[in-house]
Order: sequence, then structure tokens, then C-alpha cells
Amino acid sequence: MIHRSQMLPQTQSLPTQFWPSLPFSKPTTIVHFSPPKSTPFRKSLFQTLKCSVSVAAEPAHLEMVRNKPFPAEVSRTIMELSSVASLSALTKDGWPLGVGVRFAVDPQGIPILCLNASHSYFSIDKRSSLHVQLEQCGLRTPQCTIEGSLDKPEDRMALKKLHSIWEKKFGEEVDENLLHVVSVERVLQMEDFQEVGIWVTSSEYKAANPDPLRDYAEKFVDEINTNHMEDVHRFCNIYVDLDFQPSEAKLIWVDRLGFDMRIYSPQKDVFEVRIPFPREVADEKGAKSSFNSMSQLAWEVEKNYNSPDFKKVKQLKQITYRGQ
Repeated sequence: MIHRSQMLPQTQSLPTQFWPSLPFSKPTTIVHFSPPKSTPFRKSLFQTLKCSVSVAAEPAHLEMVRNKPFPAEVSRTIMELSSVASLSALTKDGWPLGVGVRFAVDPQGIPILCLNASHSYFSIDKRSSLHVQLEQCGLRTPQCTIEGSLDKPEDRMALKKLHSIWEKKFGEEVDENLLHVVSVERVLQMEDFQEVGIWVTSSEYKAANPDPLRDYAEKFVDEINTNHMEDVHRFCNIYVDLDFQPSEAKLIWVDRLGFDMRIYSPQKDVFEVRIPFPREVADEKGAKSSFNSMSQLAWEVEKNYNSPDFKKVKQLKQITYRGQ
């Protein structure tokens, strides 16, 4: 993980077409602030009280800095970026039936569906599941499956709000009598095909926020993979502790805490690695700035203008399912 204090200020950046920058002139000096010297206490006529102080160490899990979004956040992001899903429920004769549906979500991530007469095949048992996938650069497909009850709101004001959300999402009018919602009981979040899923509670899902970079992430990744492959390979060599020279590397996705990369070894093995940002970003401008400063530091370390005063990422995840 790269510490904030170890990143250099962005006084110059690599000459790329992505973001205009000034040519490198000399290494930037980091100013370190020293704490003021302690002043001894004056001698007192009163006797000094003796006491002992004990400090409880923070639990290990509180000291760790998370460098990737929680599964609940990932699920909310998938639901916000998607509009098509598979709705599954039991038919009247007891068989499971899955149909493709379009959906929107309300501010808490509750799915809103517009169903036609086909939903009459379902039994009176309202238990259902909604499965949603999000393809990322053809390399990874995170997905979430919502389990809950398929219900039709009766309150007119509630229906009008759902109608407004649907119209904003798809730009079309809809018959309010066809609108349904899937209440969220729990969510199964998976990072990709053939991965072990993680269960998310209803409260965790509703309290989570979708990633602030979600609408920009795909464009960001495409731009980097198209025009900045030299930086991508440099990131592998500088920020990741590898025992091989990558034959190929690509960005998969970016979020507020960092980005995921896929690395290919000369032996055709495939790995996934998470490289965190120096600090959390909140928008497109912050993501550009962080990438630029990380690119600058990696270049300086590679050229021996600066020392690698940071810990390299050591955790590599080997990939078995490789997508396209």
C-alpha cells in the first residue's frame, strides 16, 4: 500500500495526451516538519503526584486501511450501472421460471420492474430473485443476486415516485399498474464467474452508496488501456512485488479507492492485483490527479530520481476464469 506521505506533490506530470503536463526538470523536494522541542516543566514547591497510564491498543481490524469497496457498495454500483436482469420465481406448477426484465432502482437500491402479463405465470408465493451482471472491459463480470418478495405497491403516491424514477432512467412513460418492486432480503455478491460469493444483509445493502466514479470508470479504463500502456507496465514494475516480467497488463476497473489490474506472465498465467490510490478520490478530477501523481512517482523511481520509499503490493490473485 502506498502511504500518503510517500507520494510526491504533483508539480509535474508525464507528457501524455491524456492530461497536459510540464516536462520534468528535477526531483521535487519533500519538506518534513519536525515537532517542536519539548520544554522541561519548571520545578514546583508542591510534591509531584505519581500515577500510571495504560493505553489499550486498537484492534487489528481497526488498524487496517481498506483499499477496496465493501461488497455492499459493489452491489449498489452494479445495480446503478445496469438496466437488464433475470427475474426468477416459482410458477404455479412449482417449476422455477426465469425471465429477462428491465429495471431501475430507487435511492435505497430497491429494484423497480415493469411487468406485463407474463408475470401471471408465477405462483402466489412472492419469493423471487433478481440476478444482475456488469461486464468490465471483457475481462471480469461482477454480479449480484437479490433475494426478496415481488410486490406491487398499492399507495398512489409511492407509484408516482416509482413512475418518475422509471421515466428518468428510460425516458419513457409506463403504465403504473405494471410497476412492481423486489424487496431486498439479502444479496449475494460475486466478483466474477466461478468465484465464491459473499452474502450482504438488507441493511448493509440499503445503507451503502454506489461508487462515485461509476459513470466515469469505463471511459477512464478505456483511455488508460488505449493511450497509457507504458504507465500501466511501469505500475506493475514499481508498485507490485512481482517475480516475473509481465508480458501484458491491463486495467480492469477504477473506483474511489484505487484500481484493479490484470497481469499476464510469460508462462501464460493470469493474475489480478489491486493498486490503491494514495488517498480516496471523490470524482473524475481526483482520479486523474491521483493517476498522474502515481505515474510521475513511478517514472522518477524507474529513472533513479527518487527512492521507492513505499511498500509494494504483494497480494496477487491467480485467475482461472479468463473471460474473453
